[in-house]
Amino acid sequence: MDNQLAAKIANADIYQGEYLVLKDVNLDLRKGELVYLVGKTGSGKSSLLKTLYGDIKPNKIEGYIGTFDLAKLKQNEIPYLRRSIGIVFQDFQLLPDRSITENLKFVLKACGWKDKTEIETRISEVLSKVGLEQKGYKMPHQLSGGEQQRAGIARALLNNPDLILADEPTGNLDPSTSEEIMKLLFDICNSGKSVLLATHDTNILSKFTSRTIECTNGKLIELN
Repeated sequence: MDNQLAAKIANADIYQGEYLVLKDVNLDLRKGELVYLVGKTGSGKSSLLKTLYGDIKPNKIEGYIGTFDLAKLKQNEIPYLRRSIGIVFQDFQLLPDRSITENLKFVLKACGWKDKTEIETRISEVLSKVGLEQKGYKMPHQLSGGEQQRAGIARALLNNPDLILADEPTGNLDPSTSEEIMKLLFDICNSGKSVLLATHDTNILSKFTSRTIECTNGKLIELN
């Protein structure tokens, strides 16, 4: 795969059960770009994201996520694929019974990190990146929605992925906070990472213009 690409899919037919959701999908995600994924509810956005992180195996596909060949991806390789991708959720999905630092430590240990100093250094790096360097000790409920989403983005950055999948990351945030999160995501792109962002938020689409693709009528269409 071109080393300027974070992901590439070609000629993919994506099913949910027996239902064909998207046919003949072709998509290149370049490092350092943010790409919007739009479309009506049920149009296939979530199915495409699930294909990229290995939750759906298409009947037909050519493509790569980093070094992973999606056509040959084995079940036991899926956890490693997911560790190479950052995922940001609409509802943050932070563990409520532990601090932000402990949330991040839990993920790193689950990914095989063992050295205490390396863990602490990496957590400090990602919290600084998202502007939460003074708030790692706080519990999720002690943070605002925007701060919780920043913590979610910090978690997505832990393993230094080339690709981040963001599923409605501003869906639970007010317009001002949404803008702050979008600026942060574009900053992350400027560091060389690729972000695929599924959204219904027309405000951010108009204010933060970027390449946009649409799921419609079973196809993936490039809008700009």
